[in-house]
Amino acid sequence: MDKMKKVAIVVLGSPNDADGKLSSIALERCQQALTEYSRHPDACILPTGGWGEHFNTTDKPHGYYTRLCLTTQGVPEKQFIECAESANTVQDAALAKPIVERHGITELIVVTSDFHIPRAQFLFRREFPDIRLTFSAAKTNLPEEYLMLLKNHEEKALARLRQSNA
Repeated sequence: MDKMKKVAIVVLGSPNDADGKLSSIALERCQQALTEYSRHPDACILPTGGWGEHFNTTDKPHGYYTRLCLTTQGVPEKQFIECAESANTVQDAALAKPIVERHGITELIVVTSDFHIPRAQFLFRREFPDIRLTFSAAKTNLPEEYLMLLKNHEEKALARLRQSNA
């Protein structure tokens, strides 16, 4: 008999303010996670994001605010597994790995922003070579000049990762 597949929706962290209010990018990722959850109602939810000067300086991990947003939108508490309290995308993948293994998860749906997908794919494929991965892109609604800065940052970060991986 086939082992039942166990799916997790991984919601990658993004900024919140000093009061825990989620940024537009974080809210877009939460909305995309809700879309995925509606498609996969048996999936568990694994939020990522701890602390960092560039995205969360509150006393709670960023994943707490993601979880709060999703539960207020109707995702039951029982669907959540622990948060990967990461400070960046490299840690998102690395810290998610023991959680995924502990829960016997066989498939990941990684939710992140459209501009962030290439780097997330690189890192999660490197960390999870033997697991089914799907990437789900949240549309980023920011002014074009700001979006271009984010895309440039992502291209440079991905190039550095590929160079260090060579």
